[in-house]
Parts: sequence; C-alpha cells; structure tokens
Amino acid sequence: MFSGIGRVERHPDGDWYVHRIPGPATAKEYRCPGCDQEIAPGTPHVVAWSADGPIGAFGDVTDRRHWHTPCWRARARRGPTR
Repeated sequence: MFSGIGRVERHPDGDWYVHRIPGPATAKEYRCPGCDQEIAPGTPHVVAWSADGPIGAFGDVTDRRHWHTPCWRARARRGPTR
C-alpha cells in the first residue's frame, strides 16, 4: 500500500488519480497496460485509477493500474496492446 492519493490529472478519457511510486517502495512485479511488459520490483512507476469511479480518492485495488512512467505519458498516442 502507498501513502497519499497523488494528484488528479485531467485527460480526454476522464480524470485520473495518479500516484508516483519510488523504486525502493516497490517489492512486487506488475504488468504495464501500456506496453504489456513487466515492471520489475524496484522500478519507479505510476499507479493510476479513475477519479470518476464510485470508490473515490483511494480507488478499489482492482481498479488501480501500474504503468511505466513513459507509458502513462504516451497512453493517449498509442492504442491498447491487446
């Protein structure tokens, strides 16, 4: 779990809570939805979830997505990987 809710970012597909995770705070492997590659433990990255959802600022764990930071920034310019 991480502390704080990060910030809200406005995008064409809605508002998103975005929280930056520093490398030392990551102990688990995740799969980035932007590139479909793994985010290795110890890699700084971004966790994002919809600010428009019913759960609110902390989101539901199943709604959060872990992204490589460059993939998050480029997501509007790319299509889904699958």
